[in-house]
Amino acid sequence: MQRTRFGDMACSIARTLDVIGEPWSPLILRNVYVGISRFDQIQQSLDISRKVLTERLKWLVENGVLERQEYSSRPPRHEYTLTAKGLELCDLLLVMVRWGDRWTAGEAGPPVLYRHHACGEISHVELSCSVCGRPMHAADVDVLPGPGAGPPDAPHDQAGPPDASHDQAGSPDASHDQAGPPDASHDQAGPGTAAPPPAGSPTAREGADLS
Repeated sequence: MQRTRFGDMACSIARTLDVIGEPWSPLILRNVYVGISRFDQIQQSLDISRKVLTERLKWLVENGVLERQEYSSRPPRHEYTLTAKGLELCDLLLVMVRWGDRWTAGEAGPPVLYRHHACGEISHVELSCSVCGRPMHAADVDVLPGPGAGPPDAPHDQAGPPDASHDQAGSPDASHDQAGPPDASHDQAGPGTAAPPPAGSPTAREGADLS
């Protein structure tokens, strides 16, 4: 049976799932965000297979979420950094964190805290209207057709979240050629999960694991 192509749906939720809907992708994005950016560092942190990680990194690079940057010329070695498109996806991760802290953290409490640069306080994200500035949640809006919606008789996947009857969101076709991760003997910064880069690095965010 042919796999549903979420990227072909006239739905921004489905198209976003097409990019990062595979379960490993948000975690890879999280790691790069906090500064765990080299192949072996990511692999050790997530305990993910090298084959799957290669496929996921290649997909995220092809979709403009990550880019490879050379950090060693002899031998040539690369690390992954967020593009502007990828950094904006991290805002989505912060919304996920807010939900996870409330509904899944349990008695232990949030595993990670977030200090806002502007006020210096420990905080969390809140959704607000881009026009009036008031809080904006799912119960506060009406969902209307947009300019990119399909014709009235288009399939049901043209607006809103994908129907539950669709295939589960998963990785795009993994038949892409592997990008070939950097050699582990050179990328690994040290035993165990590598620490985030020094304070002040553009990709470091308090060295915290967002999960």
